[in-house]
Amino acid sequence: MSFASFRRLSLPLIAGATLLASPFVAAEEPLKFGIISTESSQNMAPLWAPFLDDLSDALDREVEPFFATDYAAVIQAMRFDQIDMAWYGNKSAMEAVDRAGGEIFAQTVAANGAPGYWSLMITHRDSDLENVDDVLANADELIFGNGDPNSTSGFLVPGYYVFAQNGVDAATAFKRTLNSSHETNALSVANGQVDVATFNTESMERLEAVHPDKAEQLKVIWKSPLIPSDPLVWRKNLSEELKGELRDFLYAYGETEQQQAILEALQWSGFDPSTNDQLLPIRQLELFKERAQVAADESLSAEEREAALAEFDARLDELNERLEAAEAAKADASLAQAS
Repeated sequence: MSFASFRRLSLPLIAGATLLASPFVAAEEPLKFGIISTESSQNMAPLWAPFLDDLSDALDREVEPFFATDYAAVIQAMRFDQIDMAWYGNKSAMEAVDRAGGEIFAQTVAANGAPGYWSLMITHRDSDLENVDDVLANADELIFGNGDPNSTSGFLVPGYYVFAQNGVDAATAFKRTLNSSHETNALSVANGQVDVATFNTESMERLEAVHPDKAEQLKVIWKSPLIPSDPLVWRKNLSEELKGELRDFLYAYGETEQQQAILEALQWSGFDPSTNDQLLPIRQLELFKERAQVAADESLSAEEREAALAEFDARLDELNERLEAAEAAKADASLAQAS
């Protein structure tokens, strides 16, 4: 039975989460697919439906989407084997890999050909705020829309580049700080409920398509360095047979015009193979952020700070070696494929 024919909601698996269910009875347990809450599930469900229908047909088993009110619920669902695979951002994927038995096996390819996406800071177009310096100078008078704590572009990236590098604690610097989805942040700024917020270029493209009047109310005052495209993560304890079926489906998906149209609604053109090595730059960024916070911590003695920073530097050196090795292996594989 297709996703579009689902008629009821099951009881939440965990607090704040809903799973669309079907009366269809299959020989195998349904595959449960987690989807992070970049916007409301009511908006996202129709976009995902055709893709999940195709996956269900390919596997010859029901595929159930799992939506939740925040990223943490999707991570926890994987931790307790309540979902089998998920679409995450890099930060939430790192949590799933480290704490929930997850493993990256694929990476989305952007429909616009971009090698990734970018975090943004936005204000209302009529705001006097023009850059990060203006935001930080007036922070105690501003309401700030921060992202989900497990969001890469909404929280981790601006947390380092905008706040940690400037020695600012976003949780205490502003008159008020709210943590919300990308969609909520953008609409809150457009409606004048929040003065400044985090956002990203992918969500901006979608907002321009579905709410162009709201997008016109926004002004971008900061853009981050490039962020790697989003990963797909499965539970490591899935059967090798199922993993093989998922690889076969995803790596080939997007070859037909119909599949391209389905992916375009999700702002993708296909999927590339990937591994946990995709997270190495994100791990570096997390450590850089933590290191900057320790360096600015006046409660530590000079000796304590020096010891802590030395430990961070050693971990960063190790990550850098792993990243260089992974990039070299990737380059070798590309050369071998080309020849």
